[in-house]
Amino acid sequence: MTEDRVKDFKEKRASLNKTVMKYAGLNLKRFYSLDEQIYRDGSLPTRVKELLGLVASLVLRCDDCVLYHLYRCHDIKVSNEEIEEALTIGVAVGGSITIPHLRRAFQAWDEMNEKSGQR
Repeated sequence: MTEDRVKDFKEKRASLNKTVMKYAGLNLKRFYSLDEQIYRDGSLPTRVKELLGLVASLVLRCDDCVLYHLYRCHDIKVSNEEIEEALTIGVAVGGSITIPHLRRAFQAWDEMNEKSGQR
């Protein structure tokens, strides 16, 4: 793992999305737009939606998605306790097969906290 794993991930994600958009037709562009819009404040606040995305990503065992929702949660100041509760729900729903993903999630969260001076 690099020291700037989140930064590297964000840059790689942006680069890959740029390539996708080079080829994307209307339906794929609509999907990307929808994905961005659904995490905005609505009846549920953004922080709740990001936590829901985090739980779903853990259950689906998608490390890229987990990392994406973790850095979004970190950016909007979700607390350590909220992250722990959300990830615990993910493990309860997803079962023990999610534990390796849980470990990597907490490692990434810890790295983000250390880098930002939070604990």
